[in-house]
Amino acid sequence: MASPSRRHSRRHSRSQPGRWREDMGRARQCQRPSPAAPEDGPHTLVVIGRRFPLYSRLPGGSRDAEGSSSLAHQLGNQDDGPACAPMQRALLSLTIPLEMLQLVKSRMMEAMLKGLSRETHAQSCVQMLPTFICSTPDGTEKGNLLVVELCQKHVRTLWVKLLGDGNHSPEIMYKIFDVPESVMQGKGEELFGFIAQCVRQFLSGIDSPQTPIPLGFVFPFSCKQKKLDEAELISWSKGFCCSDVEGKDVVQLLQKAINSQEIYNVDVVALLNDTVGTIMTCSSGDKPCEIALVVDTGTNSCFMAEAQLVEMVEETSGRMCVNTEWGSFGEDGSLNDILTPYDQRVDQESCDPGLKRFEKLVGGLYLGEIVRHVLISLTAEKALFVGSNVTSLRTKDVIRTEQVLDIIDGEDGMETARKILEALGLSPSERDCCRVQQVCRAVVSRAAALCAAGLAAILTHMRQARDLDQLSVNVGVEGQLYQRQPSRFGEILQSVTGLLAPECTTTLLHAVDGTGRGAAMVTAVALRLAAQRREVDQLLAPLRLSYDDLKHVQALMRQEMELGLGRDTHANACVRMLPTYVCATPDGKEQGEFLALDLGGTNFRVLVVHVGKEGIRMASEIYVIPTTAMTGTGEALFDHIMECIIDFQQKQDLMAQVLPLGFTFSFPCQQLGLDKAVLLNWTKGFNASGCVGEDVVRLLREAAQRKEHLGLKVVAVINDTVGTMMSCGYDDPNCEIGLIVGTGSNACYMEEMRNVGTVEGEQGRMCINMEWGAFGDNGCLGSIFTTFDELVDEKTINAGKQRFEKLISGMYLGEIVRHILVAMVEKQLLFHGKPCSSLMERNIFQTKFLSTIEVDGLALRQVQGILQDLGIQASFEDSVLVRKVCHTVSLRAAQLCAAGLAAVVEKMRENRGLDKMAVTVGVDGTLYKLHPCFSQNVQETLRELAPNCNVTFLQSEDGSGKGAALVAAVACRGAEL
Repeated sequence: MASPSRRHSRRHSRSQPGRWREDMGRARQCQRPSPAAPEDGPHTLVVIGRRFPLYSRLPGGSRDAEGSSSLAHQLGNQDDGPACAPMQRALLSLTIPLEMLQLVKSRMMEAMLKGLSRETHAQSCVQMLPTFICSTPDGTEKGNLLVVELCQKHVRTLWVKLLGDGNHSPEIMYKIFDVPESVMQGKGEELFGFIAQCVRQFLSGIDSPQTPIPLGFVFPFSCKQKKLDEAELISWSKGFCCSDVEGKDVVQLLQKAINSQEIYNVDVVALLNDTVGTIMTCSSGDKPCEIALVVDTGTNSCFMAEAQLVEMVEETSGRMCVNTEWGSFGEDGSLNDILTPYDQRVDQESCDPGLKRFEKLVGGLYLGEIVRHVLISLTAEKALFVGSNVTSLRTKDVIRTEQVLDIIDGEDGMETARKILEALGLSPSERDCCRVQQVCRAVVSRAAALCAAGLAAILTHMRQARDLDQLSVNVGVEGQLYQRQPSRFGEILQSVTGLLAPECTTTLLHAVDGTGRGAAMVTAVALRLAAQRREVDQLLAPLRLSYDDLKHVQALMRQEMELGLGRDTHANACVRMLPTYVCATPDGKEQGEFLALDLGGTNFRVLVVHVGKEGIRMASEIYVIPTTAMTGTGEALFDHIMECIIDFQQKQDLMAQVLPLGFTFSFPCQQLGLDKAVLLNWTKGFNASGCVGEDVVRLLREAAQRKEHLGLKVVAVINDTVGTMMSCGYDDPNCEIGLIVGTGSNACYMEEMRNVGTVEGEQGRMCINMEWGAFGDNGCLGSIFTTFDELVDEKTINAGKQRFEKLISGMYLGEIVRHILVAMVEKQLLFHGKPCSSLMERNIFQTKFLSTIEVDGLALRQVQGILQDLGIQASFEDSVLVRKVCHTVSLRAAQLCAAGLAAVVEKMRENRGLDKMAVTVGVDGTLYKLHPCFSQNVQETLRELAPNCNVTFLQSEDGSGKGAALVAAVACRGAEL
């Protein structure tokens, strides 16, 4: 891509307003000699060039490009008499104050928001059409591409070869075919047949072994795009009016026509308009372009919008190029207060009166006509061409925009004006030529100022949507108004944009063949992303579970549950199904005060819980377990625990009472009774001697005796899963399942006693602590475990153990994601394949990052920030992929959790002989509570896997503490009965 010159591409400078004021002063000095000049006020001149004012209220008020007084200036100082007043009025009507441009910007922003909203899109005159282009070129695109461009009066076919060199030197061949007028106005089938014939003829001269040949189709008309390769024509313009096309998919029509020509090796991959082509042409890997303007026969803009704001499509992550179709801005009357009588006449004479109001103020198809109507009006008021036959001015299109652009250039423009006017049969004086030049400048300058207002609206919208204080962005510009007048039009565009959006810095990039090359870029990017998606999908496929996969997991869990409950099979079952001796859930009749202990880590909590008719009241205090107690003797540990209990009771004035106590002991235990649990092994950094194989309740009672504390009455020992079920059961009597999904994972539920082969008794129910984290330790989940899971497992302290927990719990999900990202880097799918040393560090990608990254509506800039904090430099597209990986891993975890629950609820339903069953699950754990999608994914999957069970989820509040007290309360209630 050719580098823009300094003249064509200049950043808005903070010193710009100062230069503005200096030029304003010059303009006012030029006006003072005329007694007819209006006072400065609301008509402040706002469109000023770098070295010369481009608007003038008085004849001769402009300066040439060298900054010296021109002949027009000299004439302006003469006393013209009454003829000067019409000229002043005409120029003032074409001059838009800065305040009004700000208002136009605000109205454009309102229309944009309206167009983006699903509810108001249909009523918006600025349609904001999604293009389904979600990425700009990164410079690695390569290959041969075919492009077909439907232009105003011809079809252009191009063969573009990209070399993967940053897209700086593509090889291009092209051919132009004139479109007959009859085809432009005939049947749609004839138009697309003609285009296909052009393709056939063009390809006949190219020797390409490539098959299929991807084709990008430039179709510069308003379309409702549904996919990159599917778009329905909304309306024709630019002289085309083919029948049987509006409302139909133009990509399909072209593909059908190509196939009819027996060109079977060409596939239409992408459709775009010229504006989108411009944004793609001006982008490269190191310098992306995010806005494009076309100011040609017509005008339009597009920009990279935050995808979650484009409500017309389901895509919610990343960015998508939106085609504003801003040429229709003003059709709702929002531009009525800046329309002049000249604009009204141009509109009335157009083929679509009342439509395309913004385009008719800016587009090249209309500027010559505006100038013509101004000249007609001035002639009628005797301000121009006195004594000349002006009949020729009444012929439409006798003044073309190309001529207007030639006229506005200094002294050469004066001579050009003379020749053009004389060719129309006029006899212009020097003053006439000067005034015509001023009119042309005013019309072009107004067009540039209005474009600037539209650009400022887009910039401000982007800055606000991305939550930035400052925005710096590249803007691709194409079209004859900019190409023919880059210094004048471009500087007005940039200067006024800087005033209207001072928080935004723009660099204007001149697009070189934005339509043809841009279509090739869109097609190449589409192919690159499609190939990337295939590789990413292939990499992630093992983690994506089908309905059949999940039903298989559900069946395996059910099978392992039965083994764990069986008297003869329990010892060898991986799902232990441990009896808890909790045989009832709260029924609301529990009353009294209870102590509760919660030991599960370095912090130890003591609570007093008052249960009454009015509800539950609690007071608690947290005590730290010192490392010396964690790793010393068992006596020292339990002595410290007793000291904390005594301290708490003294503070709460409870020493004189003997309160029932529930003990939440969150370490692996074999429970032999409600108040008897044998420690199997320590975890979480504890290693106190003399405890493993001992009853922890007995150890606590012995410590009480050593401390001569006789008021300790331990009635129950439980784990946190049971505590969660009991805590939620107090609020919902239907809660008969407990679920923990946090750092680890486990579940419990109320099982029929007749099915519990490891405990004597047939009547009633008992809560079973499943210890389901070990599900799969026997190898039954081998088909679910992926290479990434194996890599995580082999580095843990219990390799081969707790296999199910390692698929679904918070301790491991971040590591799974990290291993996937490493693999993607190795396959050149992420971070441009550059080595990323920080990703090689174990546990650097924490599970909390998944929760943050997957927050709905989180801007990808924030995702980039999260990765940057980890020392990872990620592009916009990288952030999209990282989010996709996080979603895949967390979704699988939620689905597997749901499959386990489905086995539980279906077993409970069948146990009770019910066709339908309603049950509540009490849930605790940071992953379930804090991850933005996990709970919803669990619930949706469970509904699919267990359709006969109506499952309600209730989040636990303080399940470990309150639950222990409630187990004690239920036990006391049972003892009383």
